[in-house]
Amino acid sequence: MYLPIDIEEVLRGRLVESERLEFKKGWNPEAILQTLCAFANDFHNLGGGYIFLGVEDRDGRPVLPPAGLNPTEVDSIQKKIVELGHLIVPDYHPIIAPYVISGKHILVLWASGGHTRPYKAPVSLSKKKLSQHAYYIRKGSLTVRARGNDERDLLSMAAAVPFDDRPHHDATIDDLDMNLIQAFLRTVGSGLYEESREMEFSALCRQMNIARGPDELIRPLNVGLLFFNEQPDRFFPYTQIDVVHFPDGPGADVFTEKIFKGPVNRMVREALAYINSLFIHETVVKIPGQAEAERFFNYPYEAIEEALVNAVYHREYSIREPVEVRILPAEITICSFPGPDRSISMAALRKRSFVSRRYRNRRIGEFLKELDLTEGRGTGLPKIMRAVKRNGSPLPVFETDRGRSYFVVRFPVRQGAMEEARAADSGKGAESGAESGAESILTALVAGPLSVAEWSRQTGRRTVTGAFKRTVRELLRTGLIERTIPDRPRSRLQKYRLTDKGRKHLETDR
Repeated sequence: MYLPIDIEEVLRGRLVESERLEFKKGWNPEAILQTLCAFANDFHNLGGGYIFLGVEDRDGRPVLPPAGLNPTEVDSIQKKIVELGHLIVPDYHPIIAPYVISGKHILVLWASGGHTRPYKAPVSLSKKKLSQHAYYIRKGSLTVRARGNDERDLLSMAAAVPFDDRPHHDATIDDLDMNLIQAFLRTVGSGLYEESREMEFSALCRQMNIARGPDELIRPLNVGLLFFNEQPDRFFPYTQIDVVHFPDGPGADVFTEKIFKGPVNRMVREALAYINSLFIHETVVKIPGQAEAERFFNYPYEAIEEALVNAVYHREYSIREPVEVRILPAEITICSFPGPDRSISMAALRKRSFVSRRYRNRRIGEFLKELDLTEGRGTGLPKIMRAVKRNGSPLPVFETDRGRSYFVVRFPVRQGAMEEARAADSGKGAESGAESGAESILTALVAGPLSVAEWSRQTGRRTVTGAFKRTVRELLRTGLIERTIPDRPRSRLQKYRLTDKGRKHLETDR
């Protein structure tokens, strides 16, 4: 059974009751019915939520071992949940997943945001009030009846299904790639990975909620095509990240451009790895009379990572504009379309103090969270600010226009990093020696893989200089060398080795 939530993480108490999580010790059909209705309405576009039946809570955290459900009643409770779904208008049914935890039986209900909202449910299951219906929404960890402005806002969202959760009628289920789906399930550690080898493909897609419709006309959802198709830009033009480098500024004639396409998660990872390897470098400043040197980066990578992932997460895929990263001499900018939700004021943007409560792409966010590319829950801005302050960088600048047609995040270069780069540039010629810098560096790898520090010493340098790092980045870019741990560029165990192309290059020069 596939659920986009870590059951063990929840039951270890790392997550508390919230807008997306509800614990129920026992079978309480009326409360469960109304909470299912609230999750289906997905008032803040968070992606619905989860109900844990058979799990008591204390101050919002689960009590372990769980209270559990009577094993003889688990099957009948599942049937009753299906019956409850017919009482919601229009019909709504969650995915039901049975688990045995510490010998106790529990049920986890995955109630994703409905695609025909708004939904309403009976105010009571008593015969007298069964015909009286109301709209329910989540407010914090509570299920409440929508009234006043909340009810008006909910009604205005009728048929406003987020773009990523809509079926794509010009695509077929065959446009979803089984290999990409299984790779995803294996990466997130889903138990559905083993089951997927025996399942009918359409059943697997329904289970993951990436396809919808009757068997004779089942259609992939947009989110499925974005993550599980090798060329999502066929369906959503300009689904790409453009990284443009202006070494002498945007007015100069020289610039380089690299375009990243493919499944959203791969596109993001490859763009980040490229930026990290070529444009993020560390500066070490030795301070007289102090044992420890000062270390900092020209840009805080964690902040760049969070901003780029958020740009991909919150962009509008029906707009034919890429996410663009500009690498300038004094700043990195990340631009996406459209701008932030109007609930975020211009004053809040200027003060760098804002949290969006309505997410444009709830399903994209779910998949990115499973892949540990984002945390969700409005943590993006605090994470960016912590990374910036930790590195001692200037505060970022957030820009949009009054029409909210675009969103730009500007990261100024860290003071001291630019001066170091200029000093290194001025000394590049003296560093080369009798043999060119790149050739001597490549020759050092003939004997086997080396770390940066080992590699630098092998070529006669006492420290890892900025010029040395730039040469390494260029050799990576041209494919003459490669990392021994490509998926973790910043690993302390990282080493570099010659590629076949690099060996041929040395043999040709000799």
